[in-house]
Amino acid sequence: MQSLGRDFRALVIGAHGTIGTALAEQLRADPNCAHVATISRATHPYFALESETGIEQAATEIAGEGPFALIIDATGALTIDGNGPEKHLGALNAERLARAFEVNAIGPALIIKHFSSLLTKDRSIFAKLSARVGSISDNHKGGWYGYRAAKAAVNMLLQTAAIELQRRRPDTIVVALQPGTVQSPLSAPFSRGHDTVSPEESAVGLLQAMDELQIKSGAQFVDYKGQPIPW
Repeated sequence: MQSLGRDFRALVIGAHGTIGTALAEQLRADPNCAHVATISRATHPYFALESETGIEQAATEIAGEGPFALIIDATGALTIDGNGPEKHLGALNAERLARAFEVNAIGPALIIKHFSSLLTKDRSIFAKLSARVGSISDNHKGGWYGYRAAKAAVNMLLQTAAIELQRRRPDTIVVALQPGTVQSPLSAPFSRGHDTVSPEESAVGLLQAMDELQIKSGAQFVDYKGQPIPW
């Protein structure tokens, strides 16, 4: 990445997942990146999207490796507790909807709360893996109620956080990222009929897309090809 200058530091949250792993690997190979810190369920201290205490502790523990010019939240899940996305109204369940929001919206909101202070004061990027299905205006097929709604919610949370963060740090970029349908065991049951990309291709594209972002008011929403997505 060129836009963050020489010797920038990066943090990947959710680095144990398919896309998070690929992003961390690509950043480690970047000659401009001086250090890549990672956090996942497999790291110490304990970190889980359902625990604000764990999120706050992880931010405190990792602060010494910053400040970071790039923070990527690569967390999230489509299948939760063995349950995939609902395809029709009859499949809606209050507890499953709550879990979708807990993992895909509430947890990420708490990550922004506790990690955004670790960004550098110069040009910096806070990025969150989102999904095209979280776009309200791009929803033409329906279904996937909880996942769609939670991703739409996290997009709104990013937009709101961007407005606040940019008051203190005008050079901060907040972006929601659509990684494409990435080839992985978790996406395999849902990728039929969709063009898929390898984790490496997605990671390279996402980093390039972020590198080309211009500083502007509010959050941005782009895919791994750098194309804007309507909210």
